[in-house]
Amino acid sequence: MENTAETQNQDNSNITLVQQIERYTHFWKWFVFSLIACLFLGYLYYRYAERTYFTHAMILLQDEKQASGDMAGLSELANLAGRTSSSAAYVNDQTQIIQSRRIMRKVVDKNRLYLSYYAKGNIKSKEIIEENSPVKLILFEPDHPRLDTLAYELTISKTASGYMLKDEFHTPRKYTLGEKINSPLGPIAIVQHKPFEWSGDLTISYLPSEIMVNILRNMVEINPNEKVQSFALSISMTSASMEKGELVINALIDQYNSDITYDKAQVSRSTSKFINSRLDLVEKDLKFADSRIAGFKNQNDLVDLQAEAQQNMQNATEYERKLVEFQTQLYLADMLHESIKGQQYALLPSNIGLTDPSIQASIKSYNDMILERQDLLKSSTPDHPLVINISKSLEGMNQILQQSLGNLRASIQANVNSLQTQRKGAQGKLDRIPQQERSFKDIARQQKIVETIYLFLLQKREENEINASANPDNLKIVDHAYSYSRPVSPKLTYVGLASILMGFLIPFGILYLRFLMDNKIHSRKDIEELFGAPLLGEVPNSKEKIIESNSRTSMAEAMRIIRTNIGYMLGPREAGTGAVLYVTSTISGEGKSFIATNLSKVFADSGKKVLLIGADIRSPKVLNYLGLSHLRHTREGITQYLIDPRKSIENLIISEPTLYEFDIIYSGYIAPNPSELLMNGHFKGILDYGRKHYDYVIVDTAPVSLVTDTLLISPLADMTIYVARADYLDKRLLSVAKDFYVKGKLKNVAVALNDVDFQGGYGYGYGYGYGYGKENDGESEKSTIKKLLHRLNIFNRKNT
Repeated sequence: MENTAETQNQDNSNITLVQQIERYTHFWKWFVFSLIACLFLGYLYYRYAERTYFTHAMILLQDEKQASGDMAGLSELANLAGRTSSSAAYVNDQTQIIQSRRIMRKVVDKNRLYLSYYAKGNIKSKEIIEENSPVKLILFEPDHPRLDTLAYELTISKTASGYMLKDEFHTPRKYTLGEKINSPLGPIAIVQHKPFEWSGDLTISYLPSEIMVNILRNMVEINPNEKVQSFALSISMTSASMEKGELVINALIDQYNSDITYDKAQVSRSTSKFINSRLDLVEKDLKFADSRIAGFKNQNDLVDLQAEAQQNMQNATEYERKLVEFQTQLYLADMLHESIKGQQYALLPSNIGLTDPSIQASIKSYNDMILERQDLLKSSTPDHPLVINISKSLEGMNQILQQSLGNLRASIQANVNSLQTQRKGAQGKLDRIPQQERSFKDIARQQKIVETIYLFLLQKREENEINASANPDNLKIVDHAYSYSRPVSPKLTYVGLASILMGFLIPFGILYLRFLMDNKIHSRKDIEELFGAPLLGEVPNSKEKIIESNSRTSMAEAMRIIRTNIGYMLGPREAGTGAVLYVTSTISGEGKSFIATNLSKVFADSGKKVLLIGADIRSPKVLNYLGLSHLRHTREGITQYLIDPRKSIENLIISEPTLYEFDIIYSGYIAPNPSELLMNGHFKGILDYGRKHYDYVIVDTAPVSLVTDTLLISPLADMTIYVARADYLDKRLLSVAKDFYVKGKLKNVAVALNDVDFQGGYGYGYGYGYGYGKENDGESEKSTIKKLLHRLNIFNRKNT
């Protein structure tokens, strides 16, 4: 069961898809016409639309690290300040500079891009750059403030008789090249620029520089290389003129290079000025430091502080050594003097270290005489003349020796005093050396710092001068501006695809809106969803009013299907008991009379005896529809019988008029009170007569939503055929019929869907007329697309 339900749902989905496709393919002529029209319009657009071209260039920026190396001093100061930048930031900064309004304004002013020249063709104009223009506009007041707010355009035409000039402010007038004229821009003149011949119109347009700057900045795109460490920049723009695109990009690169060169030159000049000013100050500081060192040396009697300190140390040591020596000699002299003074004839110490040779000689002579006296005393008395002479000599020598020792001692003492003075002076100098050295180092350090800065600035000045003289390139042009000859817009492929797409979308959109806003019923699906009553069949739209006998048209087959379905719904009936069939609708114009008459015809063709009654006594149409309107003047109808039931019903019957095989009772004249007539019960007599004498009594009644006539006689019917016309009846009006059906106000209701457009895809797509070749009403066979969809539907059914 579940598989069956799934298969049914899939079949319904396939049918719905096919129906939706058929709804649109029915209007295939719309799509063909729209496609042809859009392709033609696309061709016109491609032929005459302004073409835009892509221009591209690539440059390589100078490495910022290398740039900083050229100015090593400033780089060192920047590094000390902690200011560093990445390559990506550098490239981004340079990109912003190239895109700046300042650079673009210089490009516009330098190349006079605020002036545009257009050579007019038959349909469109072509822009040319000023360099290739045969004439050139001269502004005599290019700096006037009025040019910042004015836009101006003029056209110069070359004719056989000369030149004609026109603008929106003046009528066409003759002009001589080079003539000075007044204009909204002030005094201007047009002069010959290129010596070649030209003809036609040339339009010269002026826009303020700021506006042109904005336009060009929006047109130019600058993109860095995707690699993070790359310094390459891609510069591109899209414009209607290849020459102008190349001019703008090349001028932009040149202006950027010139701008950087000027900035670097300005930096070099500023750096040189700064270095020279600092050199003047540092030179003064250096001279002051040198003079402080010279004054310190003069004040402290120094030449070389280290050498002076070493010399003073040596002198102090020498003075100390000599002082010890002299003090030793003084001690020895005192000791010897005491020895001589205390013992008159005693031996004196010899060779005790006295350095005076005369005293040593005198001591030796004195000791020799003492020894000689002692030798004499051994053999003689002290009174011996020799002894006395020697003693006298010894006394004399003793005094002389004492005197000599006194002189020696005085001489040594003088030396000691001198050495002590010298030693004290040397020691004083040694004591002052640390303070002098500290003071000297402070002065020397300041002098060294100033000297280092001075030498550093001298070096930087030379480097700056060399760098300024070298003037290296600030960037490398990898590719000059190049324009591709194939336009980027319009592209034939895109225009063709867009035309084809629009060719389908326009009719599709119109049809979609039409279907979306359509509130009419179209197919049995609408009846099944909104009504719920049984469906007898679908009658296709046709030019036939009454089917012919043995007709095999789709309309005839549809009526036969309805006839068969009615037989199933009514079931078997007893002999002599005819069936009464009401034919009604919601509103007029849905084809009640059409269904009633043709249903009478198909029943009659099947051998049944049929009576057609026109019960719509408010708006009778049966005779008019059958082409028998002339009979209303000679025959009576239902209205007359309802007024006077004594009339014979047989006299009301029009028996099998020409071309028709069924009998007719028409409605009669229009009565002022139709509802009251139908309520009097006499209409039942007509139906009873019909039941006895006919197999089928088909009653064409009034619309149920407009009047109550049908509801008054509805209990008398065996079956009510409710006619709903496709593409005509509003779906909302089906609620009226549904209400009658649910509440049983209409008896045994079944629906006949009239005027169905099967070619429009609203039906299930099977059609009628199987096996009979072409239809007699001139309808064409199914289209190839519909056959394919039909086969696809069958194939899907088989697969499921």
